[in-house]
Amino acid sequence: MFRRTVTLLTTLALLAGVLVACGPQQTTEAPPPATQVPPAPTEAADTPSGEEPGAEEPRTLTLATTTSTENSGLLNYLLPYFEEEANAEVEVIAVGTGQALQIGEDGNADVLMVHARSLEDAFMDAGHGVRREDLMYNDFVIVGPPDDPAGIEGMTDAAAAFAQIAEAEATFISRGDESGTHTKEKAIWSAAGVEPSGDWYVSAGQGMGAVLTMADEQEGYTLSDRATYLARTLEGTDLVILTEGDPILFNPYGVIAVNPEKSPEINAELADQFIDWLISVPTQEKIAEFGVEEFGSPLFTPDSEPWRAANADE
Repeated sequence: MFRRTVTLLTTLALLAGVLVACGPQQTTEAPPPATQVPPAPTEAADTPSGEEPGAEEPRTLTLATTTSTENSGLLNYLLPYFEEEANAEVEVIAVGTGQALQIGEDGNADVLMVHARSLEDAFMDAGHGVRREDLMYNDFVIVGPPDDPAGIEGMTDAAAAFAQIAEAEATFISRGDESGTHTKEKAIWSAAGVEPSGDWYVSAGQGMGAVLTMADEQEGYTLSDRATYLARTLEGTDLVILTEGDPILFNPYGVIAVNPEKSPEINAELADQFIDWLISVPTQEKIAEFGVEEFGSPLFTPDSEPWRAANADE
């Protein structure tokens, strides 16, 4: 019985093996390939091949100028037009004319805007500049306290007015900085036959705005270009114009391109472009409009050669 049971079990086991061997086979498939992520496009790929490059960096122009063009507000009014038109930045060094000319002589500026013709001519004769153009003019005025202790109100002879100030030993504030204004002041003292000295005569060594403030505070007299004085009245001052109209008080401005041989840093091309722009009729018209709204008349009168030619028949 036991043997039949074993034989039966053996037979069943063999039969099960055959059935398993004859059944459907399981196949193992290879996993699908991983999805390929395309590389992110580069910045260059996003830019069309014919697109214009970015805007150029602004060029820099260094302008050494008399303080009056800055103190009057003229430069703040004019320069943004040029900077936008020429894609340039103008760095302004506002000092007296004598210092501005020295900066040019040292090769530390590209262009100068000054107002002392004798000094300008000497600068050009020495070869420090390569181009000078007439730009504009206004005039000087003698200003002082309303009570006018020297009694110069209404005088039209500037030298006689200076002589009376000296005789009265009334406080006089001088620029004392070899600027165009100081140069003119010394010419007037010379015409008056006076060598100013003493406690009444104060040599400030300051710009026009600072000197006007000192004269106002000390109730003294000074010589000022009209534009800076009028601009200062908007901020409040007790000083009044007492003497004006003498031909010696004429105040012309010139613009000079510095000799590029002075320094390899000098931007001669941009200096020429700036001068061409300044003396052009459209810019001269802007100068003619400056100050009209505030004072009823311009602070500077255009005087470039192109302007004179365009208005020759007027």
